[in-house]
Order: sequence, then C-alpha cells, then structure tokens
Amino acid sequence: MRRIKGRSTNKLFEAFPELKKRYWGGHFWARGYFCVTAGAVTKEMIEKYIEHHFEPKIDDSFQVD
Repeated sequence: MRRIKGRSTNKLFEAFPELKKRYWGGHFWARGYFCVTAGAVTKEMIEKYIEHHFEPKIDDSFQVD
C-alpha cells in the first residue's frame, strides 16, 4: 500500500503542481487505508465507512452514485 500511495502521490504532484505547494511535507495520503474486494462493496458499506472515518465539511459535495 505504501508503494501505491507513494507512486500515486508522485503522479498527482507531476500532473497538478499546485498540490505540491499545498502538501509541501509530502504527506498527501493519510496513514491508514481501507481495502475490500470490489465485488463485496455496496453503496451502504462505502457510506458507513466514510461516515466513521472522516469529519464532514460544510462545503463537502462528495456523493456515492
């Protein structure tokens, strides 16, 4: 998981240089991660995970379709 996060961060920083300024410490991803097979994931499971792992923001427009 560390490699995936590290490589994806590098790719994102290359594609969007403004992110590098915002995350100048190189800590783009949180330490933890959630992994489950795609066939076993339901909308309700994702919503429950998000509700318990993130603080809601007033301007947050994240939706699961």
